[in-house]
Amino acid sequence: MLKNIIRFVMTGMVTVPLYLLIGVGFRTYLATELEANIGYMVLAVIGAALSGYVVAHFMLIGLEKLTRIIRTSFDNMSPQEMLSGLAGMVVGLVVALLLGNSIYKLPFVGPYFYVLVAFFFAYIGWMIGTRRREDFMSIFPSIVTRGRSGRLKTPIVQPMGINKLVDTSVIIDGRIYDIAKSGFIDGSLVVPNFVLEELQKIADSSDSLKRNRGRSGLDILGMMQKEDDITVEIEESDYPEIHEVDAKLVKMGQDKGMPILTNDYNLNKVAQLQGVKVLNINELANALKPVVLPGEEFGVKIMKEGKEASQGIGYLDDGTMVVIENGKQLVGNIVNVEVTSVLQTAAGRMIFARPR
Repeated sequence: MLKNIIRFVMTGMVTVPLYLLIGVGFRTYLATELEANIGYMVLAVIGAALSGYVVAHFMLIGLEKLTRIIRTSFDNMSPQEMLSGLAGMVVGLVVALLLGNSIYKLPFVGPYFYVLVAFFFAYIGWMIGTRRREDFMSIFPSIVTRGRSGRLKTPIVQPMGINKLVDTSVIIDGRIYDIAKSGFIDGSLVVPNFVLEELQKIADSSDSLKRNRGRSGLDILGMMQKEDDITVEIEESDYPEIHEVDAKLVKMGQDKGMPILTNDYNLNKVAQLQGVKVLNINELANALKPVVLPGEEFGVKIMKEGKEASQGIGYLDDGTMVVIENGKQLVGNIVNVEVTSVLQTAAGRMIFARPR
Protein backbone atom coordinates (compact mmCIF):
# COMPACT_ATOMS: atom_id res chain seq x y z
CA MET A 1 0.00 0.00 0.00
CA LEU A 2 2.75 2.43 1.00
CA LYS A 3 4.69 1.55 -2.14
CA ASN A 4 1.69 2.40 -4.34
CA ILE A 5 1.20 5.73 -2.54
CA ILE A 6 4.87 6.63 -3.06
CA ARG A 7 4.61 5.64 -6.75
CA PHE A 8 1.50 7.84 -7.15
CA VAL A 9 3.17 10.84 -5.48
CA MET A 10 6.35 10.44 -7.55
CA THR A 11 4.29 10.11 -10.74
CA GLY A 12 2.56 13.40 -9.93
CA MET A 13 5.86 15.12 -9.19
CA VAL A 14 7.32 13.98 -12.52
CA THR A 15 4.14 14.58 -14.56
CA VAL A 16 3.88 18.30 -13.80
CA PRO A 17 7.27 19.36 -15.23
CA LEU A 18 6.81 16.95 -18.15
CA TYR A 19 3.44 18.55 -18.95
CA LEU A 20 5.06 21.99 -18.90
CA LEU A 21 7.85 20.81 -21.21
CA ILE A 22 5.36 19.19 -23.60
CA GLY A 23 3.35 22.42 -23.62
CA VAL A 24 6.45 24.40 -24.53
CA GLY A 25 7.12 21.99 -27.40
CA PHE A 26 3.58 22.27 -28.75
CA ARG A 27 3.59 26.01 -28.58
CA THR A 28 6.95 26.15 -30.34
CA TYR A 29 6.32 23.81 -33.25
CA LEU A 30 2.54 23.77 -33.76
CA ALA A 31 0.05 26.43 -34.78
CA THR A 32 -1.28 28.69 -32.08
CA GLU A 33 -4.90 27.71 -32.96
CA LEU A 34 -4.17 24.28 -31.55
CA GLU A 35 -3.64 25.73 -28.11
CA ALA A 36 -7.33 26.37 -27.75
CA ASN A 37 -8.22 22.84 -28.77
CA ILE A 38 -9.30 20.49 -25.97
CA GLY A 39 -7.58 17.63 -27.79
CA TYR A 40 -4.24 19.36 -27.36
CA MET A 41 -4.70 19.54 -23.60
CA VAL A 42 -5.86 15.92 -23.35
CA LEU A 43 -2.95 14.74 -25.48
CA ALA A 44 -0.46 16.71 -23.41
CA VAL A 45 -1.87 15.42 -20.10
CA ILE A 46 -1.95 11.77 -21.26
CA GLY A 47 1.58 11.94 -22.67
CA ALA A 48 2.93 13.58 -19.52
CA ALA A 49 1.11 11.13 -17.25
CA LEU A 50 2.34 8.03 -19.10
CA SER A 51 5.88 9.33 -19.26
CA GLY A 52 5.71 10.33 -15.61
CA TYR A 53 4.53 6.85 -14.60
CA VAL A 54 7.40 5.16 -16.46
CA VAL A 55 9.99 7.55 -15.03
CA ALA A 56 8.54 7.20 -11.51
CA HIS A 57 8.66 3.41 -11.81
CA PHE A 58 12.40 3.41 -12.49
CA MET A 59 12.97 6.10 -9.86
CA LEU A 60 11.19 3.91 -7.30
CA ILE A 61 13.41 0.94 -8.18
CA GLY A 62 16.48 3.13 -7.74
CA LEU A 63 15.08 4.46 -4.45
CA GLU A 64 14.59 0.93 -3.12
CA LYS A 65 18.18 0.00 -3.98
CA LEU A 66 19.44 3.24 -2.42
CA THR A 67 17.43 2.57 0.75
CA ARG A 68 18.88 -0.93 1.00
CA ILE A 69 22.41 0.39 0.60
CA ILE A 70 21.84 3.13 3.19
CA ARG A 71 20.38 0.66 5.69
CA THR A 72 23.29 -1.74 5.28
CA SER A 73 25.82 1.09 5.56
CA PHE A 74 24.26 2.50 8.74
CA ASP A 75 24.15 -0.96 10.35
CA ASN A 76 27.93 -1.29 9.86
CA MET A 77 28.94 2.28 10.66
CA SER A 78 30.71 3.52 13.77
CA PRO A 79 29.50 6.62 15.70
CA GLN A 80 32.62 8.56 14.65
CA GLU A 81 31.91 7.78 11.01
CA MET A 82 28.30 8.95 11.37
CA LEU A 83 29.32 12.23 13.01
CA SER A 84 31.94 13.04 10.38
CA GLY A 85 29.48 12.10 7.61
CA LEU A 86 26.76 14.35 9.04
CA ALA A 87 29.25 17.22 9.33
CA GLY A 88 30.23 16.77 5.68
CA MET A 89 26.55 16.64 4.68
CA VAL A 90 25.88 19.96 6.43
CA VAL A 91 28.79 21.56 4.57
CA GLY A 92 27.45 20.17 1.28
CA LEU A 93 23.98 21.59 1.96
CA VAL A 94 25.49 25.00 2.72
CA VAL A 95 27.30 24.93 -0.65
CA ALA A 96 24.04 23.94 -2.38
CA LEU A 97 22.25 26.81 -0.63
CA LEU A 98 24.82 29.31 -1.90
CA LEU A 99 24.32 28.07 -5.46
CA GLY A 100 20.56 27.73 -5.08
CA ASN A 101 19.49 31.26 -5.95
CA SER A 102 20.75 31.14 -9.52
CA ILE A 103 19.50 27.57 -10.10
CA TYR A 104 16.06 28.21 -8.59
CA LYS A 105 15.40 31.08 -11.05
CA LEU A 106 15.62 28.80 -14.09
CA PRO A 107 12.22 28.65 -15.87
CA PHE A 108 9.97 25.63 -15.22
CA VAL A 109 12.64 23.18 -14.03
CA GLY A 110 14.51 25.46 -11.62
CA PRO A 111 12.94 24.15 -8.37
CA TYR A 112 13.45 20.54 -9.42
CA PHE A 113 17.08 21.08 -10.38
CA TYR A 114 17.61 22.85 -7.08
CA VAL A 115 16.45 19.74 -5.18
CA LEU A 116 18.75 17.52 -7.26
CA VAL A 117 21.71 19.85 -6.64
CA ALA A 118 20.99 19.82 -2.90
CA PHE A 119 20.93 16.02 -2.85
CA PHE A 120 24.13 15.86 -4.90
CA PHE A 121 26.16 18.17 -2.66
CA ALA A 122 24.77 16.51 0.48
CA TYR A 123 25.88 13.11 -0.84
CA ILE A 124 29.33 14.40 -1.80
CA GLY A 125 29.71 15.98 1.65
CA TRP A 126 28.67 12.73 3.33
CA MET A 127 31.14 10.67 1.29
CA ILE A 128 34.04 13.05 1.98
CA GLY A 129 33.16 13.17 5.67
CA THR A 130 33.07 9.39 6.13
CA ARG A 131 36.16 8.66 4.05
CA ARG A 132 38.33 11.34 5.69
CA ARG A 133 37.07 10.98 9.25
CA GLU A 134 40.54 10.29 10.70
CA ASP A 135 41.84 13.56 9.24
CA PHE A 136 38.86 15.50 10.59
CA MET A 137 39.23 13.93 14.04
CA SER A 138 42.93 14.83 14.12
CA ILE A 139 41.99 18.52 13.73
CA PHE A 140 40.30 18.40 17.13
CA PRO A 141 42.75 16.54 19.39
CA SER A 142 41.02 17.83 22.53
CA ILE A 143 37.80 16.00 21.70
CA VAL A 144 37.31 12.95 23.89
CA THR A 145 35.00 10.01 23.42
CA ARG A 146 33.25 7.96 26.06
CA GLY A 147 34.18 4.30 26.16
CA ARG A 148 31.88 1.42 26.97
CA SER A 149 33.12 1.43 30.56
CA GLY A 150 31.69 4.92 31.03
CA ARG A 151 35.06 6.64 31.44
CA LEU A 152 36.28 9.38 29.16
CA LYS A 153 39.22 8.59 26.91
CA THR A 154 41.00 10.26 24.03
CA PRO A 155 40.49 8.85 20.56
CA ILE A 156 43.06 6.30 19.45
CA VAL A 157 45.04 7.43 16.42
CA GLN A 158 45.22 4.60 13.93
CA PRO A 159 48.68 3.80 12.51
CA MET A 160 49.04 4.40 8.81
CA GLY A 161 49.28 1.29 6.66
CA ILE A 162 48.03 -0.41 3.53
CA ASN A 163 44.29 -0.95 3.51
CA LYS A 164 43.15 -4.50 2.87
CA LEU A 165 40.10 -5.87 1.05
CA VAL A 166 38.16 -8.40 3.12
CA ASP A 167 36.56 -11.47 1.56
CA THR A 168 33.25 -12.99 2.71
CA SER A 169 34.96 -16.22 3.79
CA VAL A 170 37.28 -14.36 6.18
CA ILE A 171 34.38 -12.55 7.85
CA ILE A 172 32.44 -15.79 8.33
CA ASP A 173 35.59 -17.59 9.55
CA GLY A 174 35.84 -15.18 12.49
CA ARG A 175 39.59 -15.39 13.18
CA ILE A 176 40.08 -11.99 11.51
CA TYR A 177 38.63 -10.33 14.63
CA ASP A 178 41.28 -11.83 16.94
CA ILE A 179 44.08 -11.10 14.45
CA ALA A 180 42.99 -7.47 14.01
CA LYS A 181 42.47 -7.06 17.75
CA SER A 182 46.01 -8.25 18.42
CA GLY A 183 47.36 -5.36 16.30
CA PHE A 184 49.12 -7.46 13.64
CA ILE A 185 47.09 -5.86 10.82
CA ASP A 186 47.95 -2.26 9.91
CA GLY A 187 45.70 0.03 7.89
CA SER A 188 41.94 -0.31 7.49
CA LEU A 189 39.86 -3.38 6.71
CA VAL A 190 37.87 -2.46 3.60
CA VAL A 191 34.59 -4.36 3.13
CA PRO A 192 33.12 -3.82 -0.36
CA ASN A 193 29.37 -3.34 -0.56
CA PHE A 194 28.98 -6.42 -2.78
CA VAL A 195 30.64 -8.52 -0.06
CA LEU A 196 28.11 -7.17 2.43
CA GLU A 197 25.28 -8.08 0.05
CA GLU A 198 26.61 -11.62 -0.31
CA LEU A 199 26.92 -11.89 3.47
CA GLN A 200 23.34 -10.68 3.87
CA LYS A 201 22.12 -13.28 1.33
CA ILE A 202 23.87 -16.00 3.31
CA ALA A 203 22.29 -14.70 6.53
CA ASP A 204 18.84 -14.84 4.86
CA SER A 205 19.38 -18.33 3.43
CA SER A 206 16.78 -21.04 3.97
CA ASP A 207 19.58 -23.42 4.96
CA SER A 208 20.00 -23.17 8.74
CA LEU A 209 23.76 -23.80 8.62
CA LYS A 210 24.38 -21.08 6.02
CA ARG A 211 22.01 -18.73 7.86
CA ASN A 212 23.88 -19.15 11.14
CA ARG A 213 27.25 -18.65 9.44
CA GLY A 214 26.01 -15.47 7.73
CA ARG A 215 24.60 -14.04 10.94
CA SER A 216 27.82 -14.89 12.75
CA GLY A 217 29.74 -12.97 10.07
CA LEU A 218 27.50 -9.91 10.52
CA ASP A 219 28.02 -10.09 14.30
CA ILE A 220 31.81 -10.25 13.83
CA LEU A 221 31.71 -7.17 11.58
CA GLY A 222 29.71 -5.31 14.21
CA MET A 223 32.18 -6.30 16.93
CA MET A 224 35.14 -5.07 14.87
CA GLN A 225 33.46 -1.72 14.21
CA LYS A 226 32.91 -1.21 17.92
CA GLU A 227 36.63 -1.63 18.63
CA ASP A 228 38.51 1.66 18.77
CA ASP A 229 41.76 0.12 17.51
CA ILE A 230 40.18 -1.57 14.44
CA THR A 231 39.13 0.53 11.45
CA VAL A 232 36.48 -0.99 9.17
CA GLU A 233 35.50 0.90 6.01
CA ILE A 234 32.59 0.17 3.70
CA GLU A 235 33.56 0.56 0.03
CA GLU A 236 30.58 1.42 -2.17
CA SER A 237 32.35 1.03 -5.51
CA ASP A 238 30.97 -1.77 -7.64
CA TYR A 239 31.49 -3.43 -11.02
CA PRO A 240 28.00 -4.08 -12.44
CA GLU A 241 29.44 -5.74 -15.54
CA ILE A 242 31.07 -8.44 -13.33
CA HIS A 243 28.71 -10.89 -11.63
CA GLU A 244 31.04 -13.05 -9.51
CA VAL A 245 32.00 -11.62 -6.11
CA ASP A 246 35.51 -13.12 -6.27
CA ALA A 247 36.10 -11.56 -9.70
CA LYS A 248 34.92 -8.18 -8.36
CA LEU A 249 37.35 -8.46 -5.44
CA VAL A 250 40.26 -9.21 -7.76
CA LYS A 251 39.31 -6.29 -10.03
CA MET A 252 39.03 -3.91 -7.06
CA GLY A 253 42.38 -5.14 -5.74
CA GLN A 254 43.95 -4.32 -9.12
CA ASP A 255 42.32 -0.89 -9.36
CA LYS A 256 43.02 0.24 -5.80
CA GLY A 257 46.31 -1.57 -5.22
CA MET A 258 45.01 -3.34 -2.11
CA PRO A 259 45.84 -6.89 -1.00
CA ILE A 260 42.96 -9.31 -0.38
CA LEU A 261 42.40 -11.00 2.98
CA THR A 262 40.91 -14.45 2.37
CA ASN A 263 41.03 -18.13 3.26
CA ASP A 264 39.50 -19.22 -0.06
CA TYR A 265 42.02 -21.44 -1.90
CA ASN A 266 40.60 -20.74 -5.39
CA LEU A 267 40.44 -16.97 -4.87
CA ASN A 268 44.00 -17.11 -3.56
CA LYS A 269 45.29 -18.73 -6.77
CA VAL A 270 43.23 -16.56 -9.17
CA ALA A 271 44.28 -13.32 -7.45
CA GLN A 272 47.97 -14.29 -7.50
CA LEU A 273 47.78 -15.15 -11.21
CA GLN A 274 46.39 -11.65 -11.89
CA GLY A 275 49.07 -9.90 -9.85
CA VAL A 276 47.02 -9.13 -6.73
CA LYS A 277 48.69 -9.74 -3.39
CA VAL A 278 46.81 -12.18 -1.14
CA LEU A 279 46.97 -12.56 2.65
CA ASN A 280 45.68 -16.05 3.43
CA ILE A 281 44.46 -16.62 6.99
CA ASN A 282 45.05 -20.38 6.70
CA GLU A 283 48.67 -19.84 5.69
CA LEU A 284 49.09 -17.54 8.69
CA ALA A 285 47.59 -20.18 10.99
CA ASN A 286 49.96 -22.83 9.57
CA ALA A 287 52.93 -20.50 10.05
CA LEU A 288 52.03 -20.01 13.72
CA LYS A 289 51.85 -23.73 14.50
CA PRO A 290 54.69 -25.01 16.71
CA VAL A 291 57.66 -26.38 14.81
CA VAL A 292 58.12 -30.12 15.39
CA LEU A 293 61.41 -31.75 14.34
CA PRO A 294 62.18 -35.43 13.74
CA GLY A 295 63.34 -37.09 16.95
CA GLU A 296 61.17 -34.98 19.28
CA GLU A 297 58.78 -36.70 21.67
CA PHE A 298 55.34 -35.71 22.94
CA GLY A 299 52.13 -37.27 24.21
CA VAL A 300 49.05 -37.61 22.01
CA LYS A 301 45.72 -39.42 22.25
CA ILE A 302 45.07 -41.83 19.38
CA MET A 303 41.54 -41.01 18.25
CA LYS A 304 40.88 -43.46 15.39
CA GLU A 305 42.36 -45.89 12.91
CA GLY A 306 44.32 -44.64 9.91
CA LYS A 307 43.82 -45.41 6.23
CA GLU A 308 46.80 -47.72 6.08
CA ALA A 309 46.99 -50.99 7.98
CA SER A 310 48.06 -50.69 11.63
CA GLN A 311 48.07 -46.85 11.54
CA GLY A 312 46.46 -44.73 14.23
CA ILE A 313 45.40 -41.05 14.00
CA GLY A 314 45.73 -38.40 16.68
CA TYR A 315 45.59 -34.60 16.79
CA LEU A 316 47.56 -31.86 18.51
CA ASP A 317 45.81 -28.99 20.30
CA ASP A 318 46.11 -26.80 17.21
CA GLY A 319 44.44 -29.44 15.00
CA THR A 320 47.59 -30.83 13.39
CA MET A 321 47.10 -34.46 12.35
CA VAL A 322 49.53 -37.03 13.77
CA VAL A 323 49.83 -40.38 11.97
CA ILE A 324 51.20 -43.04 14.34
CA GLU A 325 52.77 -46.24 12.99
CA ASN A 326 51.46 -49.40 14.68
CA GLY A 327 48.94 -47.26 16.55
CA LYS A 328 45.79 -49.12 15.50
CA GLN A 329 45.74 -51.33 18.59
CA LEU A 330 46.25 -48.24 20.84
CA VAL A 331 43.09 -46.33 19.76
CA GLY A 332 41.63 -44.48 22.76
CA ASN A 333 44.92 -44.33 24.69
CA ILE A 334 47.33 -41.48 25.33
CA VAL A 335 50.80 -42.58 24.26
CA ASN A 336 54.23 -41.03 23.99
CA VAL A 337 55.38 -40.89 20.37
CA GLU A 338 58.58 -39.96 18.57
CA VAL A 339 58.43 -37.83 15.42
CA THR A 340 59.82 -39.59 12.35
CA SER A 341 58.99 -36.98 9.66
CA VAL A 342 56.91 -33.86 9.00
CA LEU A 343 54.97 -33.24 5.78
CA GLN A 344 53.78 -29.72 4.84
CA THR A 345 50.84 -29.69 2.39
CA ALA A 346 48.48 -27.01 1.07
CA ALA A 347 45.86 -28.30 3.51
CA GLY A 348 48.20 -28.00 6.49
CA ARG A 349 50.95 -29.84 8.36
CA MET A 350 51.04 -33.59 8.88
CA ILE A 351 53.26 -35.33 11.46
CA PHE A 352 54.34 -38.95 11.20
CA ALA A 353 55.42 -40.65 14.42
CA ARG A 354 55.84 -44.01 16.12
CA PRO A 355 55.14 -45.10 19.71
CA ARG A 356 58.00 -45.03 22.18
